Amino acid sequence: MSTVTKPGAGATSGAGRGLGERRRGQRAGGGVVAGHLRRLVPRLAVTILVLVEVLPLVWLVMSSLKTNAEFYTRSVWSLPEGFYWHNYVSALTTGSMALYLRNSAIATLPALALMLLLSVAAGFALEIMRWRGRDMVLLLFLSGIMVPAQMILLPLFTIYFKLNLVNNLASLVITYTAYGLPLSIFLLVAYYKAVPRELLESATCDGASIYRVFWQISLPMVRNAIVTVGLVEFFFCWNDLLFSYTFISTGSRLTVQTGLLSFVGQYGEVSWGPTFAAVCIAVFPTLVIYLLLNQRIVKGLTAGSIKG
Repeated sequence: MSTVTKPGAGATSGAGRGLGERRRGQRAGGGVVAGHLRRLVPRLAVTILVLVEVLPLVWLVMSSLKTNAEFYTRSVWSLPEGFYWHNYVSALTTGSMALYLRNSAIATLPALALMLLLSVAAGFALEIMRWRGRDMVLLLFLSGIMVPAQMILLPLFTIYFKLNLVNNLASLVITYTAYGLPLSIFLLVAYYKAVPRELLESATCDGASIYRVFWQISLPMVRNAIVTVGLVEFFFCWNDLLFSYTFISTGSRLTVQTGLLSFVGQYGEVSWGPTFAAVCIAVFPTLVIYLLLNQRIVKGLTAGSIKG
């Protein structure tokens, strides 16, 4: 039996197929545009964030290269007329920034070394070792995190005054070490949770002492965490103003943050060029340290969130 095709049926079918293809093309084009928009939004956000972070640093450097006359006669956003590097020489010599940097290093580095040594040992003892009362000791350490720094200023000042430690950098070393230990121990206890217990137990079964397990096996496994904790505590000690301003008042013992306050002269007069140069000297070394250790910091931050 022959089939009879109605006139116009093929054209209708072809038109339908064409319409469907156009609709699919429109949906595909819309999907491409939506994909571009989804990628554009985070890129735009990152660009804005970079500009917010970088532009103040650029402005700080440009301001450190201006003469004092430029601050009073031109806009604060204007570029310097020349590169007045003498501001950095004045900040290091006349402004005593070299002395302040040395004092900050003397107060920060010993405190950081003590803090890391004690917190690594305490984290190992509280998480890896099993002994009666360790939970109570851990709770006692963690309670130190909840103590505001303002509450301990007066008792510490009284103690340091009776021990003749006021205007002595040893008072800052003691304070930084004691105040930073609770947070350091809390972080390292979390990082030690990611250390495989099987590895430590097998070393013990092979005859390794607890000291060898600590120094040669567990310590290398948390080195990224140590770098992370050390950098966090370094920034706290180096940028401290509260403790150093309270315990140190002698000019020859001032640290970087309290030393910056001395750039304000009599009647509030400020030498803006050397002041901005001193701020650059205080900011950029810590920024370089962070950039150099950035990868280790990321690895250390993720190590404590995964339990092996």
